[in-house]
Amino acid sequence: MSAVLPERNRRLRIGKLPASLLIGGTILVAWLLLAIFADIVAPYSPIGQDVPSALQPPSLAHLLGTDNYGRDILSRIIHGARIDLQIGLFGVLFPFLIGNVIGLIAGYFGGWVDNVLMRILEVTIAFPFFVLVIAIISILGPGLMSLYIALALVGWVSYARLTRARVLVLKGDDFVGAARVLGYSNSRIMLRHLLPNVISAAVVFAMTDMVLVILLGSSLSYLGLGAQPPAAEWGVMIAEGQQFLSTAWWICFFPGLAIVLLALGLSLSADGLAGLLGTKT
Repeated sequence: MSAVLPERNRRLRIGKLPASLLIGGTILVAWLLLAIFADIVAPYSPIGQDVPSALQPPSLAHLLGTDNYGRDILSRIIHGARIDLQIGLFGVLFPFLIGNVIGLIAGYFGGWVDNVLMRILEVTIAFPFFVLVIAIISILGPGLMSLYIALALVGWVSYARLTRARVLVLKGDDFVGAARVLGYSNSRIMLRHLLPNVISAAVVFAMTDMVLVILLGSSLSYLGLGAQPPAAEWGVMIAEGQQFLSTAWWICFFPGLAIVLLALGLSLSADGLAGLLGTKT
């Protein structure tokens, strides 16, 4: 027997996509294509130094100028899209999986299981998010892997609370009762009946969360705790260019603009997807 879907899950009408989803999706696809074909699209090597060409302003030879090592800013931004999209994806994927599993189990079983898991959640959120992430990375050492581990250990709480709240509402509906009467196992009820009806809100939230994760990754790279030089990561580029703000503004400006555009694409896509699914996070 297939899962009985509650009435609140509306059928998607592809012909009436929200404008925000179309615009945001276009921005995301553009960045994704640039990241995939960076080796072809980028006019120069992202790490190749050309000291005689250092600190050149935007020109026909270097459309966005060069940095203090003579590296082409445009090429570094294009290649940097790979790292920042990776940070957004993996920085959200692991908290998404962990949080949804914990929220599903806590909401469905309730009782002492719910109490234990929620106490762990409360202990986690008792510490400031940014401070806890920095503390974990400081223990593990700087780098992207440490960032992903820190986000997995800390970032799951929002997904767990969101999924748990929706499971608590849905588990009393008739379609869950019917599945129990038919003798379905708890795992089947959770995975085949409840999860498909609560996952949409978590997906929308994940797209919004990607914006914060990318900003966090860039901030930590700026502080020397994320991606390490000479990696073409936007936060690293801003950190390297801060001492030249008064003389070579383009070194910081264009990577910052790239972060804003990617965040805009994710925010618009999340807003449009929420409207399409009729979901509020």
